[in-house]
Amino acid sequence: MTVREVTSILESFAPLAFQEVYDNSGLIVGDANMEVTGVLLTIDVTPQVVAEAVEGGANLIVAHHPVIFKGLKRITGKSYVEQVVVNAIKNNIAIYAAHTNIDSVQGGVSFKMAEVLGLTSTQVLSPLTGQLVKLVTFVPTEYAEAVRQAMFNAGAGVIGNYDSCSFNIQGQGTFRAGDGTNPFVGEKGKIHFEPEVRVETIVPRHILNAVVKAMVEAHPYEEVAYDVYPLDLPYKKAGLGVVGNLPEPMNTIDFVKHVKQQFRAPSVRYTNPVKEFISRVAICGGSAISLLNDAIAANADVFITADVKYHQFFDAENRIVILDIGHFESEQFTIDIFYDLLSKKISNFAVLKSKVRTNPINYI
Repeated sequence: MTVREVTSILESFAPLAFQEVYDNSGLIVGDANMEVTGVLLTIDVTPQVVAEAVEGGANLIVAHHPVIFKGLKRITGKSYVEQVVVNAIKNNIAIYAAHTNIDSVQGGVSFKMAEVLGLTSTQVLSPLTGQLVKLVTFVPTEYAEAVRQAMFNAGAGVIGNYDSCSFNIQGQGTFRAGDGTNPFVGEKGKIHFEPEVRVETIVPRHILNAVVKAMVEAHPYEEVAYDVYPLDLPYKKAGLGVVGNLPEPMNTIDFVKHVKQQFRAPSVRYTNPVKEFISRVAICGGSAISLLNDAIAANADVFITADVKYHQFFDAENRIVILDIGHFESEQFTIDIFYDLLSKKISNFAVLKSKVRTNPINYI
């Protein structure tokens, strides 16, 4: 398998279109057409991780955090980032990152955290916007069902837990076939009137090309007319954070201890336990205190995240409990997500979990 084929497995689960605008997910170093001999999974890429890949015969490193966020003006090995790039190129190792895109999918980082805590009735805390479009096409009446079904099979028409959703209006289309055409109905040079169905359905933007391709292939017309309209609606199947319920309410202090244990956190910082019991939990891996108001709006009793600054703890304002469990600790299970995705699809080379401790923070 090539690097492209391996990373396409990850991208089919966590499309790059879901990453935040500041992010740098995707192939960062290496040739997408290179044959893969082994994959090493890690949270961060350090020179030690590159050395581990060389020793283990892995020529593709899959990381959560992109090793390059800003442009590099020089590559001299002065910084750890430059050392990683130099050593990877020297040893013909590709580096790929799935960061905020895997933060934003169902089954991604925050959903894995929710699974660790045993949350039920989970849903996205802050759904993505700008990810949905309305696709409209016009089909001869007797072919409408076949075209609709082709669009549904390609992923169109899903709203919440409902699928095959569309709206259909009967009407009449007109066209005149010119020279060089091969019209499905009508005669060249004459205006033709055809009973048609206007088919409307919702499509996630990241699969729009695939849906249009399926629609065109199923459509009988030589030239397929269709419209695409952007929708200012939340895409509830993707976005940052998760909110869900505990199976049974827990005493707040007992819950804090439970979180500390489940995430193997050396310490947990938290605000005043203004609620005696915790029932509803909001959670987001990494630095996500910006979602605090979303957690409050979701009626969460507690918000679990990382990298909370001193003054940001005041923003709880006795409405919610904030837990800071540490950045690495909140994202540590991302490696398990990578492993589950790749090990099920790959059998001809090793998929390894890095043994290098990349957390830059020590506790005493």
